[in-house]
Amino acid sequence: MSSLLAGRFRSSGRTDPGARRSHNEDSYLDRPEAGLWAVADGAGGHEAGEVASGMIRDALAAIPDDLPAGQVLGEVRQRLALVHEALREAGARQGGGTIASTVVVLIVRGGHFACLWAGDSRLYRLRQGSLEQITRDHSLVQELVDAGMLHPDEAESHPRANVITRAVGAGEDGLEVDKTSDRVLPGDRFLLCSDGLTKTLPAGEIATLLAVPDAALAPELLIAAALAREASDNVTAVAVEAGAETARG
Repeated sequence: MSSLLAGRFRSSGRTDPGARRSHNEDSYLDRPEAGLWAVADGAGGHEAGEVASGMIRDALAAIPDDLPAGQVLGEVRQRLALVHEALREAGARQGGGTIASTVVVLIVRGGHFACLWAGDSRLYRLRQGSLEQITRDHSLVQELVDAGMLHPDEAESHPRANVITRAVGAGEDGLEVDKTSDRVLPGDRFLLCSDGLTKTLPAGEIATLLAVPDAALAPELLIAAALAREASDNVTAVAVEAGAETARG
C-alpha cells in the first residue's frame, strides 16, 4: 500500500446472509490504507436493500486516500447525501416505496477518530478489556428507552426492535447523520456491525471475541458465533485495531 496510513491499522471484515436468510442486503468497506471503514444494512425488498447498501459502499470506496481529516469527513457527508437523494428518487420511480440503508462510518486520523451514522448499525470500542458502545441507535426502541418507557435489557427482544427512525434514503428531508469523535490509543479495537450481530450476541460475548489475540480473526469468529445461535438476519462485522503508529497520521 502506498498510503501513509498503510500499516497503522490491522482490520478485516466479513458478512453473511444469516442462518435464516438466503439473500444478503448488508455491505461493508475495509480501507485501512485510507483510515476509513463502514457497514451498511439495506432495506427495501426485491433486492433493493442490497442496491442501497452497495451504493453507500461504492460511494465511500471512491474517496481518495490520504485526505486530511476535515476533508475526508466532508467527503463522507457529501457522498452519503448524494446516495440519500438517489435512493429517494429511485423509490419515487417505483411508486413511492422506500429504498434505504443504515450506515456507520469510522474515520481515523492523527490519533483521533470520527464516527458518523444513521440507523442502528453500530460502532463499539474495546479498550483495555472494556467494551463501549460509541453510537446510539436511531430506532423506535431506543426512543422508548430514552423516554423511560422501556428497560434497556428489553430493547433487543421488543417486537418492534427492527423499526429504525433514520436511514440513508428514508425520510422526506435531507439526510441527517449523527457524529461523535474521540482520541485513539494504540491497541484500541473498534467493531462496526449490523444489527444482525447485536440482536444475536450479548455484549459480553462480543467483547470476548473482539479481544482475540489476532484482531483480523474477530469478524470470522463473531459471524460464526451468530450463525451458531441461528441469526435470523444478515450479519456483518468489521474489526479495526489501531497500531503503535496510529497517533502519527
